[in-house]
Amino acid sequence: MEYEKEPGKKPYKSTMNNALWSLREMIKGAPASLFLMVLEVPLAVFLAWSEVRLPALVVGEVMNGAAEALEHAAVTVGLFLLAVLLATLLRDTCGAVLNVLLQRYRYTQGVRLDRKALDCFYQTFEKKETRDLHGRAELASWMMNGRQPLSDVPRHSLALLENVMCYVLFGAVISFVTPWLVVFLTLAPAVNIFCARVYRAWEYSTRAQRADNERRLDYIISRPADYAAWKDIRIYGMAEWFKEIFGELLSTDIMWSKRMTFRQFLSRLADLAVILLRDGAAYAVLISQAVRGMVTAEEFVLYFGAVSAFAGFVGNIVNEWNAIGNASLYICDFREFLDLPDVQPEGTKTMEDRPDGAPEIVFDHVSFRYAGAEQDTIHDLSVAIRAGEKIALVGMNGAGKTTLVKLLTGLYAPTAGQIRIDGVPAADFRREEYYKLFAPVFQDVRLGPFSIAETVTGMPKGGGDEAKAEACLRRAGLGEKIDALPKGIHTMMDKLLDPDGTDLSGGEKQKLMLARALYKDAPVLVLDEPTASMDPIAEHEIYQQYGAMTAGKTSVFISHRLASTRFCDRIFFLENGRIAEQGTHSELIELGGAYSRLYEIQSCWYREDYKGGEME
Repeated sequence: MEYEKEPGKKPYKSTMNNALWSLREMIKGAPASLFLMVLEVPLAVFLAWSEVRLPALVVGEVMNGAAEALEHAAVTVGLFLLAVLLATLLRDTCGAVLNVLLQRYRYTQGVRLDRKALDCFYQTFEKKETRDLHGRAELASWMMNGRQPLSDVPRHSLALLENVMCYVLFGAVISFVTPWLVVFLTLAPAVNIFCARVYRAWEYSTRAQRADNERRLDYIISRPADYAAWKDIRIYGMAEWFKEIFGELLSTDIMWSKRMTFRQFLSRLADLAVILLRDGAAYAVLISQAVRGMVTAEEFVLYFGAVSAFAGFVGNIVNEWNAIGNASLYICDFREFLDLPDVQPEGTKTMEDRPDGAPEIVFDHVSFRYAGAEQDTIHDLSVAIRAGEKIALVGMNGAGKTTLVKLLTGLYAPTAGQIRIDGVPAADFRREEYYKLFAPVFQDVRLGPFSIAETVTGMPKGGGDEAKAEACLRRAGLGEKIDALPKGIHTMMDKLLDPDGTDLSGGEKQKLMLARALYKDAPVLVLDEPTASMDPIAEHEIYQQYGAMTAGKTSVFISHRLASTRFCDRIFFLENGRIAEQGTHSELIELGGAYSRLYEIQSCWYREDYKGGEME
């Protein structure tokens, strides 16, 4: 696999720095693996030497010709073969054990990357450049074509050492023929290197076009396989459209493959010409000396084998060096992601530093602007939410409601201003402690392949209070659902992975998220469009229970349906990132402002005197 470096971007760390870092990481995380890699070096050198020495040894013993030497030849060759057999067995055993150990090492490094992603400040990880970096960093811990970049730098480094040792050893042997032959065989691969560089330069210059087509092709292949898209594909007859697009993208992909194959062929053709010239010249020198009696038959076989292998070691040195550089670029992404600083420093305060019960929340001249945006999404917002108060956030799409909730829950940090909890700045709390304040139900619902109970408790089976989880599920309106399931709350939520699993409807998923929020029982309950996917009866039941759900808590309720805000103590009507109006439902209706006009538009559809755009 060839790494596709961003144009114009300097690598995060040098190859030498990454090599030393990889060595330290392997010593710390997989010392046995490093030991086996080191052990493979002398074994590989010995086996390479044996391939040329054994034929020469046999010829030498045969040419001796004496009958009394037969026993000596059998013992000598037999011992040599035994040594080769033992070395081969030991090398293969080391390789098999090493593969197992490296799988474990790869897993631990992958977990390390996942932990960083989970611990990364949400606002930082939400940025496209961060998520792109994370995607590239993942490649460093993946096994591709039998190689994995995180372990490849030590592996290729030791392979480089192995080939250098073989180069010195075989070069010393060839120098007995003529030192100039060593120089010639060393410099000849320069043509091969040049051809390879020309090919890589072309491959690099076309990578953007190829990568774009590959991404499109991957998307068009994966989308029809997505279970969630099957209904749309069938109902809207999209199958033929997908096939047509797939055919076009596949044709383009085949075209690029043909071009790459042809250029690889030209490059290899040049390599072949150099090899024929190089080896032909070397063999001509050997044959000339053999004809003139300057070398014995045994020496001829030894030198002939050494010449054949020597050029391979020169090429291997170049290849291993390039492989180290290529793996180093993947490690750059891995290390750069791990080194990402949090834009919001951790505080020191815990929940023990604030009074028990529902908190008072103050927004003090809070502003927030997304990276790259020309204006604030939340602008100079100042408001106090009293302890235990029920607040509704309403407004048009894009008014800043969800952004305000993300600021409140600590997923975003204000661009300016300050949020205080019971008088303590939010930034003064440890992030994990601050999250304990909130039990949110966000609008977007994403479920993992876990059981219903595990999803509610946020813990593996047996790790949470399952009786409490079931009670919360019933409070959220899922009692009949779990009673109808053979495994009850232990039912998995993925039919593809578990044939006995269940697929929840959109409304049921929202109820499940509400049950999770109730289970957490945090001082602040945040509901972002919690009934958007529910039927009217289920929505009505949630509204009826809202008072009980929020008893003793501060709550924030976001909804587009203004009629659902009547049970809140105060309503904040957001417009262009500001609180344009605030008050109770009745107060805002009497005010006759934007809230009242929006309410009138929504309510007219439920009035009997509404006649197609006009009311009688």
